[in-house]
Amino acid sequence: MKFIVSSSSLLKHLQQISGVINANTVLPILEDFLFEINDKKLNVVATDLETVMRVQMDVESKTNGKVCIPAKILMDSLKNIADQPLTFNIDKNFAVEITSDNGKYKVMGENPDNFPKEPAADDTTGFTMTSSALLTAINKTLFAVSSDDLRPAMTGVFFELTKDGVQFVATDAHRLVRYKRTDTKASKTDSFIVPKKPLNLLKNALPDNDDELTVSYNSNHLFVNHGSTQMICRLIDARFPDYKVVIPADNPYALIVNKGDFQNALRRVNVFSNKSTNQVALNITGSELQMAAQDVDFSFEGNERMNCQYDGQDLQIAFNAKFLIEMLNAADTDDVRIELSTSTKAGLIKPTEQQEGEDLLMLVMPLMLNN
Repeated sequence: MKFIVSSSSLLKHLQQISGVINANTVLPILEDFLFEINDKKLNVVATDLETVMRVQMDVESKTNGKVCIPAKILMDSLKNIADQPLTFNIDKNFAVEITSDNGKYKVMGENPDNFPKEPAADDTTGFTMTSSALLTAINKTLFAVSSDDLRPAMTGVFFELTKDGVQFVATDAHRLVRYKRTDTKASKTDSFIVPKKPLNLLKNALPDNDDELTVSYNSNHLFVNHGSTQMICRLIDARFPDYKVVIPADNPYALIVNKGDFQNALRRVNVFSNKSTNQVALNITGSELQMAAQDVDFSFEGNERMNCQYDGQDLQIAFNAKFLIEMLNAADTDDVRIELSTSTKAGLIKPTEQQEGEDLLMLVMPLMLNN
């Protein structure tokens, strides 16, 4: 088989899916891209057995066929070739010859019949949403996903579908993010857990625009289609914890602070905190917020104060500063509202204003105060 393709266009498409390929794989063929030509359309597939990503692009070709090409050497060579048409010639032994304007490169391909088959989209239920809505949901929840493999249910984002909207929830037992979209509706109430890796891949492959994409799922897999890009991943087979019980119903004290100032102050004070806990104590009185961190082992200490609006009784509460900084990133407003009750109960962080059709709520557990 033989085809001609633009080098920069091929590189751009391969970069969208190359993240699927693991550095150390069980099967050597998983280090390859599957190239498949059908009616002048080139489909390229990458998989790690759990996640499959596929892109489609137009090429010049008179024949159909398929071949597996090692991903690393192909990507490395394309990164160093200026934009020009490349001719790929593949013989019956799967040897690949790539010809450019002033060069010729050879690489040994592999038999495409050994490439794992992708899961079939049987009995799927689907809904549509905009690309930017899914992108926003991933960006606002992914950082709170747990990396603890002993609790598999928490190592992904929980999609909760209803006829009123779609909720995305992530938690690592220390913090929780719930992001709701009412502009996206499902045909029935359902839920499933999507692993972290495929969501990370989608984050890099999807454009931040109003393109419509289709999300469909069955009992084992999730399928996301956007234009010429498709992703399939295995869902996490576990029960997501009942997160609703940990969200406090009544946090009467409200603290409003400037997000940027608060984040920068936390970063400065956190330098002096204990590195295993990142503990920063907040002392809130009237219109002043004091932050203090110390590392007793090294006699480090950092204190700062800033203005705030606070409605409630004077309160001292400690949090992991690293968690707070990450959570504040998810709020898109200049000011954030932090709802508190006592020094041992979870704090709720919300943007002061929410976009129409969106609802973001973040929860962070306090740390024990070491007075």
